[in-house]
Amino acid sequence: MEIKIKPIGFVKNDVKKQRFGNWNDVVSEIILDKEYEDALDGIEDYSHINVVFWMNEVKTCKIKHQPQGIKEVPIVGIFACRCQSRPNPIGITTVKLLERKNNTIKVKGLDVIDNTPIIDIKPYTPKYDNVKDVKTPEWINKLKY
Repeated sequence: MEIKIKPIGFVKNDVKKQRFGNWNDVVSEIILDKEYEDALDGIEDYSHINVVFWMNEVKTCKIKHQPQGIKEVPIVGIFACRCQSRPNPIGITTVKLLERKNNTIKVKGLDVIDNTPIIDIKPYTPKYDNVKDVKTPEWINKLKY
């Protein structure tokens, strides 16, 4: 089966190469194609959004990976971590929505580099996105965010 994905816009920020951690204070603009401007109507009523993006700089797929290359972290399957070298380099991040102007939204905490293609935007809704009693492996606490 073939799936076709068309970007709806792209990211503008000052980050030119991938890095580990320190994304919390990064402010980015998501510039949507003009044809999707009206699709943003009402987004201002949310404090946070989920941004789905295509990691277009990823050229390889790894089945196993050591997250962030940290030796104290175990090598795990790619589906057990948020690493970028995936069969389909799709990423998703929940970010703070700062403002919207026409076809552009400004967000804080988006962990992507400049010119990353945007695939979709969804509002963060506690009814669907807020999970209680979450279990994660202990090594997660060693990663940089």
